[in-house]
Amino acid sequence: MNIRVARKEDCARLMELIHELALFEKAPEEVTVTLTEFEEAGFGTKPVWKAFVAEEDSFIHGFGLYYIRYSTWKGCRLYLEDLLITEKSRGKGIGKLIFDTLINEAVDKGYNGMTWQVLDWNEPAINFYKKYNSNIETGWLNASLSKEQINLLKSDPGL
Repeated sequence: MNIRVARKEDCARLMELIHELALFEKAPEEVTVTLTEFEEAGFGTKPVWKAFVAEEDSFIHGFGLYYIRYSTWKGCRLYLEDLLITEKSRGKGIGKLIFDTLINEAVDKGYNGMTWQVLDWNEPAINFYKKYNSNIETGWLNASLSKEQINLLKSDPGL
């Protein structure tokens, strides 16, 4: 298994894996990004994400996609957006290879830590992260606005 930096030509396969993750997380309709948007965000003039892929015989079995997050309390931190190993390839240590690569990336770049989210019902993932003695917090609620909500709010003269 080879762990390497993702390339633009990997994006179509990464999108397949992103859809697999969305199915696993019971939210397939939530993936709205297009392949073109995804490629531009990773490899365009202003890339915002990077990823490592696990590849064997020219087939990508998984990936870890991240970006840099700035915390006013902690400074620059690697934010792991997604770590996914395709279902057929789980249990072979691929997740550990990618996660260890991400840890090395954070150390090599001098970041002040790593952060990520895990669903409270995803026991296999929680157990995986616990092996690293990671802090799994409670008490924070996720909040967001969709593109549609932002556009509605912007057009509301009462704001």
